[in-house]
Amino acid sequence: MNFTKRRFLSFHEKQRHKKCAELLREIYEGLLSKQDISHLWQHYNEIQAWRNEIPLDLCTAKTVCDRYHEHLRDAGVSLKEHNLLPVMTQGDRQESAMPWPIAIYLDHIRSAHNVGSILRTVEALALGSVYFSEGTPKVSHKQVQDASMGSYQWVECHQGKTLHALPKPIIVMETSPSAISLCDFLFPETFTLVMGNEEYGCSDYALGLADYIVEIPLRGRKNSLNVANAFAIVAAEIARQRRLSVF
Repeated sequence: MNFTKRRFLSFHEKQRHKKCAELLREIYEGLLSKQDISHLWQHYNEIQAWRNEIPLDLCTAKTVCDRYHEHLRDAGVSLKEHNLLPVMTQGDRQESAMPWPIAIYLDHIRSAHNVGSILRTVEALALGSVYFSEGTPKVSHKQVQDASMGSYQWVECHQGKTLHALPKPIIVMETSPSAISLCDFLFPETFTLVMGNEEYGCSDYALGLADYIVEIPLRGRKNSLNVANAFAIVAAEIARQRRLSVF
């Protein structure tokens, strides 16, 4: 990407910011792949001189990333998470800890984005294996893959297996007058955790098999959370209890 001064200044202001962001994305990806990006960096700073703006003195992943999002903000562009800059893979671990013997059953969840977010949390905490009910978007779904930020590759996933066949006890996350507060519940070493549909919660089938019904205590007017957010809260509590070896 190379602009003459006349061509660049012919763009309107938001378009200038968008072009700067595109150039910085190219610089960022070059940094990750350890390519020579000196000519791109020099051209970016040349453009900033045309605009009477501050040059990018330090060309690191962080400085480029921050400036990239500044340009997108000024261009009025909002990105979804899976369209952000590529992950800094050197910050990730080469190997995961051994996943815990936990089954996570997704009970008729409709949103591929929610499924992908759940897979990302499962992988980040090495939580266990994921089982898909009929109708739940699978890992072959592109939005699941995008929302998982690549985590779907490292999570053991199964489909076509009934909840009845999964490890006991079966712990269903659901709001109910008879539910146990998440704050008071001690998770066993092995179990199946059921997360339900975004609209109507867990199915009658899942509730009929439940050994325990657990809910996240809420204090506001809303009596529910997004399923991926709720799962992250539960997953964090499971991880906390395991760190404390409460069994």
